[in-house]
Amino acid sequence: MSRLKPAVDYRGFRLSKLNSPEYCHLKLLIFWPIYGALFWFVERVYHPEAYYAMYCALDDAIPFCEYFLIPYLFWFIFLAGELAYGLLFNPEGFRKMMRFIIITYSTALAVYFIFPNCQELRPAAFERENLFTEFIKGFYRFDTNTNVCPSIHVLGTVAAAQLFWQDERLKGVGWKALNLIISLSICASTVFMKQHSVLDVIAAGVVSLAAYPLCCRERRSSCKTAVRTGRRPVRERF
Repeated sequence: MSRLKPAVDYRGFRLSKLNSPEYCHLKLLIFWPIYGALFWFVERVYHPEAYYAMYCALDDAIPFCEYFLIPYLFWFIFLAGELAYGLLFNPEGFRKMMRFIIITYSTALAVYFIFPNCQELRPAAFERENLFTEFIKGFYRFDTNTNVCPSIHVLGTVAAAQLFWQDERLKGVGWKALNLIISLSICASTVFMKQHSVLDVIAAGVVSLAAYPLCCRERRSSCKTAVRTGRRPVRERF
């Protein structure tokens, strides 16, 4: 991989420059507090009369495995790491990733409101007692078993993976294999940890396939063009 050089110098950033071609992509970060507030509301405040339990026969064939806690938690590093990488080294990839997240996460929230769902797959007791199962006990108490389909974990993984996959610096076979292993491990962890049904993963895949052409195809961006040519964009676009 070639020596990394930041594509944007954020040391010169000021709020007054937020609409400038160099920094206009930062406005996409506004989505995160909005999403956080809405997800908190649907999880902690919104209480529908009933939840539809997500289940298929394949769920019974997948055993609980506490060691999948490692890739499950690594998801947070993978997602945040790719966002930070995009901000520093690949602003156009960051725009595509954020457009994908905004569309897919918003779709998931809409589903949670319109079609309240849950999963009832968590084991009542663990066969083994170790550090991993102790952590998962506490995690289960903190994280509810509602609002699971489509899986946000899978949607976020696809978002991070597509930036990783399309980046020119990470186009080697080794990097591609690493991206695939990380992504598949995280998606698998959601069902082996009994955080999601297989149906949740499939639904996230469908949402991702529908969103990908809208968010990640090559298209001309006025912000990108302005940075390259030095001209002020006629209309700012993300």
